[in-house]
Amino acid sequence: MNKNLYLFIVFFSLLLLQVIVFNNILLFGYINPYLYIAFIFIYPFTGNRFLFLTLSFLLGLSVDFFTNSGGANAFATLFIAYLRTYFLRTIFNKSESEDVFFNFKEEPFGRVFNYVAVLTIIHHFILFNLINFSFNNYLNVLINTFLSSVFTLLLYFTGNYIFSNKK
Repeated sequence: MNKNLYLFIVFFSLLLLQVIVFNNILLFGYINPYLYIAFIFIYPFTGNRFLFLTLSFLLGLSVDFFTNSGGANAFATLFIAYLRTYFLRTIFNKSESEDVFFNFKEEPFGRVFNYVAVLTIIHHFILFNLINFSFNNYLNVLINTFLSSVFTLLLYFTGNYIFSNKK
């Protein structure tokens, strides 16, 4: 399948899943999964950075449009998209010359988990801080961040396992 067509399908599939399904999940008053950020993990490392940042912003803005959250998702998504290169190089110890050969499937699960977990926690922390925007609810921000991150990671890795190409 064409790489651009694949990214187009992933973009809109994650957006629709987030808006139709995951935005309507609120477990125990704290847990709300934000699986749409998987687009940031899936986007090719050697892809056009400007296009990647633009698509990340538009994805977050689209979720904001449907959730009426005033740009919080757009900011949090754009922020982790911007930091993605730094964390890829730091966690996986890759230089720019190794970017072309980089593939998640060849990396140890621990490093992939750390990479996805760090970006997910940063996204959720920023998102819940912007949504609450108060020091009075800071404990709720931390609880929401932790529980929603755990649930999002569980959904991401379960989906990744189910939909991965077994060879």
